[in-house]
Amino acid sequence: MKKRLNFGGSWTDEKLEKVRKYLAAYVKIMKNQRFQFIYIDAFAGTGYLNNPITDSSQQEIFTDENNDAINYKEGSARIALQITPEFNKYIFIEKKEENIESLQHLKNEHFAVGKNIEIINQDCNQYLTDLCKKENWANTRAVIFLDPYGMEVKWETLIAISETKAIDLWILFPLGVAVNRMLTKTGNIDEKWVEKLNSLFGTTDWYDTFYKTFSTISIYYGEEKHIVKVSDFEKISEYFVLRLETIFPGVAKNPLPLYNSRNNPLFLLCFAASNPNGAKIAIKIAQDILKKNHVVH
Repeated sequence: MKKRLNFGGSWTDEKLEKVRKYLAAYVKIMKNQRFQFIYIDAFAGTGYLNNPITDSSQQEIFTDENNDAINYKEGSARIALQITPEFNKYIFIEKKEENIESLQHLKNEHFAVGKNIEIINQDCNQYLTDLCKKENWANTRAVIFLDPYGMEVKWETLIAISETKAIDLWILFPLGVAVNRMLTKTGNIDEKWVEKLNSLFGTTDWYDTFYKTFSTISIYYGEEKHIVKVSDFEKISEYFVLRLETIFPGVAKNPLPLYNSRNNPLFLLCFAASNPNGAKIAIKIAQDILKKNHVVH
């Protein structure tokens, strides 16, 4: 049975508005360039609302307490299609076959008719890795939006994106909704969770960053070692940004935490630029947009 989460909240609109503003700035710059420019939505869902969580390995992380984290799929593909000037091409990737028909309806809507839209029914990691290797990036630029339901994005995929030297990346990092929940207080983490964290961060070093070992001496038991969790939301956020900086020439220093109604951070909206020549201006624009007090005009 599918577990349907009803994500929603003001942070959803905030996230989408940040991405929309970047896309609007991006196309205005690119329209005067010689490059073909593409928008890629790697978790396109239905293109609308209420996408179900079907991965049983993630259902135990997404609890009722996180119901504010839902609806985050709302509108990203639709927003990109309504940006003007328009992108030369749109790629909507969706693994769940039951969502493809809805994406086809989106493609057939009046504001999308005539646009170059490709709908891909495939795992995003596999497709993006292949695309990054095969596309002629000397003549192409792209913005990709990675907003997974949980921890589906593999570090190898981010490496492939960075190596194109042509893609600007927006990624929704599952800060509180998944990662912090997996980092247990005792440090005894289920092996399948360890594997997911390794895949997400692309290293095993996260354990030594988020946990410290302390020794105590007892007259009865002698020296005893205790593992203590020393990470918090801020430390996890800083660590992920540092990881991005190991592969991208430009990374926004002010990723945006997105909070639920209980004021707990659910996700972290991050930006990275893979083109060394364009990274400076891309980061300047993204960091301005990511500011909490950014004025929406």
